[in-house]
Order: sequence, then structure tokens, then C-alpha cells
Amino acid sequence: MKRMTFEQIKEKLQKFTVGIAGCGGLGSNCAVALSRVGVGKLVMVDFDVIEESNLNRQYFFYDQIGEKKVFALKSNIERINPQTSIEAHDTTLTEENVPEIFAKCDVVVEAFDRADMKKMIAETVLDNMPEKPLVMGVGLAGFGDNNSFGVKKMGNLYICGDGETETSDDLPPLAPRVGIVSNMEANQVMEILLNGL
Repeated sequence: MKRMTFEQIKEKLQKFTVGIAGCGGLGSNCAVALSRVGVGKLVMVDFDVIEESNLNRQYFFYDQIGEKKVFALKSNIERINPQTSIEAHDTTLTEENVPEIFAKCDVVVEAFDRADMKKMIAETVLDNMPEKPLVMGVGLAGFGDNNSFGVKKMGNLYICGDGETETSDDLPPLAPRVGIVSNMEANQVMEILLNGL
């Protein structure tokens, strides 16, 4: 692990742009973590609105219920670190628009709930932008079992989580494990940017 002061870290990270695909539990917490450490620009994409049920794990507030997630998150991050530039897209990501929206990003973070969307972005980035690192979150439902988490690397693909526990009614996504995996994603992004690019 490289030794750097926080000022050195911020100075390096300010020149990078990170894409955040989804602004729910993983995306909102990962984006906040990256802003706090000084990433210069975030390109955030989500089409959904905040519901009360989201507040158990997503970086939003009660008075933001009903707002678009991507714009509420932009507002929250601007309060945390106004030096982070935010490009917010209120849209659904598709295999057609992913390469265009994330073209200028140094790293892309996958932060979807649905398996089909995870598959779509993995295939789209790996097929159309194979040089671009993609950091994904897989396996974060329930509670406990801290030792199950890890990061698997396959080329430019990094998978954070336990790789197994899918969410369900009796295995819901909750703040502690969602927070761990979203911060693992942010930490992996930092490692890629500070060590390689």
C-alpha cells in the first residue's frame, strides 16, 4: 500500500472522473465516499425516485422522499464537497447509451439492484470499453458474516462483496452490509486511480 498524505491523495484524485451507474444503496454511498476523498468529477446516472423504504441503506434524507435520486444525491454531495463536479443524468442506462455517457470516465462503478442490469453493464463495458476498469458490487444482502467479503479481479473487472447473497424478502439489503460493499467499491476505485492511471 502506498503511503500518501490526504493532501497528496486529494491532489491526485481531483484530475479523475468516475462513473456511477445507479444511485441507490451502493451508488449513493460509493459516490459520497469518493467525493469525501477528493475525486474531481462524478458522472452519476439513475432514473428512480426516493421512497421511504430506501432510507434504511441509501444516502438520502426523509425530506427528500419523492425526489429523483440522481438530483438529490447531487445536492447532498455538493453540501459535502463542493469541489467535486457532478454530471447528473436522469435516465435508464442501456447498452446503447453506456459507452457515450461514461466515455470520459477513468473508472465505472456498477451499483444496480437487478441482476439483468448488472449483466448488461458488465457486457457493455467489457465489449465496448475493455480498457476501462469496471468495479461491481455482488453479494451484500442480510447482516453479519463480515469475513465473507472480498474483491475478485478478472482483467479490468473488479467484483466487491461476497459474490453470493442475493437480496430477497427474507434477505433484505440493509445499511451495514450495503455500506461495506459500497465502500469496498470506493476503496477499489481509489486503488486503481492512485496506483495505475
